[in-house]
Amino acid sequence: MHAIVLHAARLLDVKNGRIVKPGEVLVRGDRIVEVGTVVKRPAGAEVIDLGDRTLMPGLIDAHVHLFLHPGAEDLQTVQESVPQRTITATLAARDDLMAGFTAERDMGTEGAGSADTAVRNAINEGLIPGPRLRISGNAVNIMGGHEDAIGYNPEQHVLPNADYANNADELVAVMRRQFKEGADFIKIYETGPDSVVDGKFHTIYQYTEAELEAAVHEAARVGRKVAVHATGEPGTLYAAQAGVASIDHANQLSDETMRLMREKQIFAVPTFTIFEYFAEHAATPAQAAREHQTLDLKVQDFKKQVVAGVPMAVGSDVGPFPHGTQARELVLMVKHGMSPLAVLQADLLNGAKLLGWDGHIGALESGYLADIVAVPGDPLQDMSAVQNVEFVMKGGVVYKK
Repeated sequence: MHAIVLHAARLLDVKNGRIVKPGEVLVRGDRIVEVGTVVKRPAGAEVIDLGDRTLMPGLIDAHVHLFLHPGAEDLQTVQESVPQRTITATLAARDDLMAGFTAERDMGTEGAGSADTAVRNAINEGLIPGPRLRISGNAVNIMGGHEDAIGYNPEQHVLPNADYANNADELVAVMRRQFKEGADFIKIYETGPDSVVDGKFHTIYQYTEAELEAAVHEAARVGRKVAVHATGEPGTLYAAQAGVASIDHANQLSDETMRLMREKQIFAVPTFTIFEYFAEHAATPAQAAREHQTLDLKVQDFKKQVVAGVPMAVGSDVGPFPHGTQARELVLMVKHGMSPLAVLQADLLNGAKLLGWDGHIGALESGYLADIVAVPGDPLQDMSAVQNVEFVMKGGVVYKK
């Protein structure tokens, strides 16, 4: 088996929170064999000297939409065919990999059904370049719920970009079909629409705690998990009580919700980048003001969540903004109150747990998959380094050098 030695000025030991100088990794096949300041150099090993860079585990984005691109979100799901959108998704997967994201969770195809099964499988078979994927097919929604083709002529019967389930029995039925079609986990819309009234964030819940619990039990029956889009109370509390794997967006979490998330190790996935993007690309000044107000409230609540010790993972909601630019999320989490080390541990260690690859990715350790990137500078000192990934290896294969 071909051996590769990676050498660089620095290496991130993410578990111990330190930089090793210099850093070397010995890779054989798709696995890491040895890590240290100096590693063995087997006869015939290829040595790749990455110079004044930091070797680190491949980045993880726990909230992506491969089937979306910038532009009117609801229109692309109606106007573009599933084959066209699948081509878009394969290009997006490549862009994300080249930006250093070697593992991702696709949080809904937004109306392309189980087409992400094909993208994941093609990546796994080495037919196309892309991250390791955990996929969910369509999100699951109630009739008239979050973004349910609202505002179209009812006579046209415009389809939603999610699968309908209006009670616990329907949730289970939809989930069974999605698992049959290849879903790794289930994405449920638990809240929406959101508003700010008298300076306070409000959102409507969609499923009761009992309904979410039925979904969590059905997923657990086949060894899988449920992730929810949930921006605020009481939906976030119902999700935490039901024992979901992650609460994505998490703009507003009560003390009780945060306590349950700590106790059950439920991850909050803040997705700051999408909120920032919508605020900066609003169609009207009034909309921009509303988006900025929502973001300001979100930042205030996030600071409380960090102090309260809520488990965090890193997800950007990339798709409505350009794929391959989502390392911005790590920079924003530092900006809004986490230390660079805490953000990297949230991304790599917690991300690996959330995606079900704990012990396989997320750290540079012997026996782990050789998902390795290199960045200029030291991300523990300046997180913007992760926005300039200059080397990408996934499973021992070099994709960018």
